[in-house]
Amino acid sequence: MVQRNVVFVTGAPGWLGSRLVEELIKLKRKVRCLVLKGSCTTYLQKLGAEIIEGNLTDASTIKEEHLHDVNTIFHCAGIIHPKLFRAKDFYAINREGTRNILRKSVQAGVKKFIYVSSNSAAGVNKNRYTLMTESTPDRPYTDYGKSKWQAEQIVKKFQRSEKIQTVIIRPCWFYGIRQPDRLTKLVRMIKVGNPFLFGDGNNLRSMTYIDDLVDALFLAEKKDIAIGKTYWIADERPYTTNEIYEAISRLLGVKLHPKRVPVIVSRMMEFADKIAGWFGIYEINIHVGGEMVRNIAVDISKAKRELGWKPKHGGLKEGMKTLIEWSNENNLII
Repeated sequence: MVQRNVVFVTGAPGWLGSRLVEELIKLKRKVRCLVLKGSCTTYLQKLGAEIIEGNLTDASTIKEEHLHDVNTIFHCAGIIHPKLFRAKDFYAINREGTRNILRKSVQAGVKKFIYVSSNSAAGVNKNRYTLMTESTPDRPYTDYGKSKWQAEQIVKKFQRSEKIQTVIIRPCWFYGIRQPDRLTKLVRMIKVGNPFLFGDGNNLRSMTYIDDLVDALFLAEKKDIAIGKTYWIADERPYTTNEIYEAISRLLGVKLHPKRVPVIVSRMMEFADKIAGWFGIYEINIHVGGEMVRNIAVDISKAKRELGWKPKHGGLKEGMKTLIEWSNENNLII
């Protein structure tokens, strides 16, 4: 009988995937990573992870022997901001890539599949004062959100087949060490003192500290109560955009003089984002600007109650302090 003692991670050497691999290795887990050909894997190999080259959009590159001794798959791979303005990449990677790895997982007899989804699969809050829960009707409205929601439906379909155990984890706006370029860009703008501020800045955003997300993924694997369920993972409470900007500016020791942009401009960008999507086009600045006055705020009670999970860091100030210290150490926001 094959001993299933391997953890399989997609999405490394990406931000979340790499952080997850670090923590798995600390726990003495045997880790195998699916990476795109040509990816820099030096760090992952140094950690002790086994590297398999493959492409989620091409099922033939994912071999059954890659999964024959795997117990759990953490599916972190996905695309948020595609290059070359191609909206179709959302569906090819986020939806069909998820379908492909699930099919291969079932064929190989993998036991558990933990899917990292997104707040975009749910859409936005109907109003500022009602937090989204796992039972709130989903209203994805962007190609990215639709692709992640459709991937969730595929995960649920496989769960209903009873051939594999699945859990869906929905994080919000990630932050923490090794943040991606888009967050570094925001910190740089705030350091200069003139970030764009759409509307009055009082819209709410839930944020997810990356190490808290990793903890949630481990609990999703461990807890049988999680099988077949979806969980929001975020800080204890959502923050206003003003709070986020002010927390960063205080840590940087700068005064804010934001460039104020009327709400109508954000609404127009949101509309333009939808129109562009109809023609298969995606443009990051239009997309981000279109979200900047929306409330995306969630209730984490279910994860706390059922998984025994809770955020371990001290909230926005502590999390951003870690992010900025790491950025300064790596000369990213000079």
